[in-house]
Amino acid sequence: MGAFERLRSLFGGRAELPFDLDNPALEVVAEAFDPAEADSAVLARSPRWRPAERAVLRHHLVLPATSVDRARELLAQDGWELRVVEPGDPSRLQARRAQVITALSCAQERSRMAGLAQRLGGDALGWDCLQT
Repeated sequence: MGAFERLRSLFGGRAELPFDLDNPALEVVAEAFDPAEADSAVLARSPRWRPAERAVLRHHLVLPATSVDRARELLAQDGWELRVVEPGDPSRLQARRAQVITALSCAQERSRMAGLAQRLGGDALGWDCLQT
């Protein structure tokens, strides 16, 4: 029995392989940058989104440089990874996490990111979803 199978047996068959947030095969399958468009509509119009499969949900944020460390700390508590998008512009960020995407999870996280950005003096621009 391999290491993964042992892990799976320890956790009742629920263990998953680690998800590579940097997998070069990941492609944007849905995106929402219009705050007036419902997340359910965004996902419904995407022919490439596979609802039963894990994806990378990326929220695009703009934050003051003085708030980045605090945002990183808060987001890490729920498994989010905060990354600078452009090294020359540390205010443009992406919060990333692998998960199964639903309209409800997108709406909840969009609201959370907007609130976080507002509290820290920034803005949440929108989100996109990547799958292989």
